Amino acid sequence: METDAIRRASELLVSTWQSGSTISALPPHFKPSTRLDGYAIQEILEGESQAALFGWKIAATSSAGQNHIGVNGPMAGRLIESMVSYDGDVLPLVGNNMRVAEPEFAFKLGHSLPPRISAYSLEEVMSSVSELFLALEMPASRFTDFARAGEEQLIADNACGHQFVLGPNAPDLWRGLDLSEHHVTGRVGDHIVRDGVGKNVLGDPRLALTWIANELSKIGVGLQSGQIVTTGTCMLPLEISHGDTVFADFGVLGQISCSFE
Repeated sequence: METDAIRRASELLVSTWQSGSTISALPPHFKPSTRLDGYAIQEILEGESQAALFGWKIAATSSAGQNHIGVNGPMAGRLIESMVSYDGDVLPLVGNNMRVAEPEFAFKLGHSLPPRISAYSLEEVMSSVSELFLALEMPASRFTDFARAGEEQLIADNACGHQFVLGPNAPDLWRGLDLSEHHVTGRVGDHIVRDGVGKNVLGDPRLALTWIANELSKIGVGLQSGQIVTTGTCMLPLEISHGDTVFADFGVLGQISCSFE
């Protein structure tokens, strides 16, 4: 895509996000046709935001997440500081057309993973991690029919990034656990109870973190020390509405919650 088309696509998505509205699709003359085009549009979002880059998110790391937005594999998106809330906060539902909450494992980078030609191994990536955090993500899309938008447009749409809740950091014992077999229980009020497990996240949340390190490296972007990377839902997304409280129990790792106006 030409530079002007990339910028115009980003400007339209940003204005749609700010107004809390949706569009059917990007106009044909600046609609991305490749994942690379989608990431180029997404990158402009970071530059146009007045808030700093907080970290990264991975969308569609589970079959449930992929089915929800109509894609076949994971996508990387940016976590901007203005998207971030904290454990126990009350969040608005304005502009959220998906209306789901996703319990997730989120890693904090202790040192950077710069882009390079060779792929990062799981061991290299995990050696860069300083802490594990519990998290909730509430995705949304700027596309009215997001399940038919396609991965190129959804990547441009910041991989459906919208709201992110950072919970407490897990005790150090997490490093000795098999996260792929770690169970999580999600609740919405007293009307939804759902179970999840770490292997729903690309087989293991640590594999998801390795995936995004290599995905970003391919487009010349590195993970930076201090950034948070949330790895995708470990269960079928939890349906939410006004007045709900979402609670996720990660067992020995702790709990996290948030409510909606």
